Amino acid sequence: MLENLEQLIKTIRDRKTSTPDKSYTNKLLNDPSLSVAKIKEEIGELIESVEKNSNKVHESADVIYHLMVYLEANNIKIEDVMSELKKRQK
Repeated sequence: MLENLEQLIKTIRDRKTSTPDKSYTNKLLNDPSLSVAKIKEEIGELIESVEKNSNKVHESADVIYHLMVYLEANNIKIEDVMSELKKRQK
């Protein structure tokens, strides 16, 4: 299961060097306002899907994808986030 997340992270990192016209991920990585707008949009859609009890998994996947892109675009390594979460375990 976590292999999928690791592959997503690898793909996002690989797309940093691809041409924007061929990669939506690259476009998000290079357009901070678009990336922020998409995160806000996708979180809103997830909240709505939970309230309506429909499409929750699909919308959750969208949020995770856009969050991972946003973190990478802002040089926040998921490895550091995971280390922080580990520190918080009791």
